[in-house]
Amino acid sequence: MDIEKHLIITGSSSISWKDAIVKTINEASKSIDYLSSVKILEQRANIDGNKISEYFVDLDLTFLIDLNRKEDK
Repeated sequence: MDIEKHLIITGSSSISWKDAIVKTINEASKSIDYLSSVKILEQRANIDGNKISEYFVDLDLTFLIDLNRKEDK
């Protein structure tokens, strides 16, 4: 049996939405084990003059709960 947990996080990039997604997943994977899927909830951007200056993404990251993990007591 798999148990999933969801975490909603926001990431950003000055390059693109795709870069924001990739960077955010990469950073999250450094502290969250067993990442299994991602859902893009929202994309938005800041505009400076007539150009996008920063891209933002809200992600729903899914990770599996380790059922064999031993508790610290």
